Amino acid sequence: MKQISINLIGAGRVGRTFLHLLAANPNCRVQDVLSANYSSAQNAVEQAGVGRAVQQISELRPAELWIIAVPDTQIAAVAADLADGLAGTDAARQSVAFHCSGFFPAAEMDPLRRLNWHLASVHPVLSFADPVSAKDQFRGALCGLEGDEAALAVIQPVLEQLAAECFAIRSEGKSLYHAAAVISNNFTVVLQAIAREAWKDAGVADDIARRLNEKLLDSTAENVRSLGPQQALTGPAARGDEQVVVSQGQEVARWHPEAGEIYRILSKLARAIKTGD
Repeated sequence: MKQISINLIGAGRVGRTFLHLLAANPNCRVQDVLSANYSSAQNAVEQAGVGRAVQQISELRPAELWIIAVPDTQIAAVAADLADGLAGTDAARQSVAFHCSGFFPAAEMDPLRRLNWHLASVHPVLSFADPVSAKDQFRGALCGLEGDEAALAVIQPVLEQLAAECFAIRSEGKSLYHAAAVISNNFTVVLQAIAREAWKDAGVADDIARRLNEKLLDSTAENVRSLGPQQALTGPAARGDEQVVVSQGQEVARWHPEAGEIYRILSKLARAIKTGD
């Protein structure tokens, strides 16, 4: 693979993670880093040891690949600003760009098509809470790809050089795909928080509640991995113990009405999953 020149737009946690990854790959040459806050770009470049922080679009040089690592709701505006700011410059030459949103398709960057650029989206299924940790965890990370074939032909080899495992997403299914990731990841965390609070109010000591949480979460994850959701599912709803489900659900609702509603709905879904209905 020949060396590829790369510009980065956005020096937040995702952008900084990519900088660290690209810095370790001799086939990738980071050129310019632009962020809404110039000091953020400077800090990112300094920490990663690659690239040049710039203050405005007019300073950006031509690149073969552009990474748009800005918050989801800013992608369209940033793409429009780039399309306007680069028009008529050397940096506007035909290129490839991708954004990192799990929700929006590549079409969110459509203004860049005015420059005859090829567009894609890349969603690394990874927590970016800490860029250094995310860099270390990126090896083997699953990355959902969607967009123009010409863009994917450039992007996928780069990601594979970074040790990612790529898979395809249909453009029209992007929102549902991302919802599944939210349910699998974020909602799992919410449920653990509710369980911890319930144990606390039931009189369980904090250290025991933490250990209960860890043991149950670890064993559940292992069972889902080895058996799949249907076979891993246990508990009163899965057993069809309706009396316990109803009585326990009422107790939860008295403790916390919203948690009670969650308990009722998830018990119904648990029973349907177990029975295959």
